[in-house]
Amino acid sequence: MRYSEIVEGKFISRPNRFIAQVEIDGTETTVHVKNTGRCKELLLPGRTVYLEKAKNPERKTPYDLVAVDTPIGVINIDSQAPNAVVKEWLETQHYDYIKPEYKYGDSRIDFYMEKGNARILMEVKGCTLIKDGIGYFPDAPTERGVKHLRELAAAVAKGYEARIAFVIQVEGVREVRPNVETHPEFGVALQEAIDAGVQVLFLCTRVTPEELTIVEMVP
Repeated sequence: MRYSEIVEGKFISRPNRFIAQVEIDGTETTVHVKNTGRCKELLLPGRTVYLEKAKNPERKTPYDLVAVDTPIGVINIDSQAPNAVVKEWLETQHYDYIKPEYKYGDSRIDFYMEKGNARILMEVKGCTLIKDGIGYFPDAPTERGVKHLRELAAAVAKGYEARIAFVIQVEGVREVRPNVETHPEFGVALQEAIDAGVQVLFLCTRVTPEELTIVEMVP
């Protein structure tokens, strides 16, 4: 997945979860943040951030903040990027059929695939919270994430293969653990899903300001 036009800036502040103040070429500019999570450990004053220029020149926020430079490397924080990069990756994996945003039960599961007689449901989560070389998810409570885990677990009993794929949005990290300090229920639901037969995948990436690419799958 490659961005069309990336501009560098310096992070100043985040007045709310949707916007940030960023210095671009000496001018303070209001930009859109493509992640509603907290990202408090990432978006620190003075850090270099990377912004994609909006395609609509009339938009109030002329840029989208998509990545930040950190001591462990560039971290992509674009919450739309994981699904986009997984779609590209799935298209190289020789499935017979791939359907994004698949209606299942009371939810839309990120992907439904078929290969031979196998029917596969896969939910995708992006991971940007890193501690001591380990990824943690979520960085904020996610009732939606818990609901999806329980629906995947129930789907296994109905004959589906079910997977949850964590896209690790920084290089060099190969594992994601449930962030039970932030959302204990997610940890419980993840273990229940594993016990039910849901497969957990860690998707390792190559990250630059301009690009996010899946380079390895760690089961």
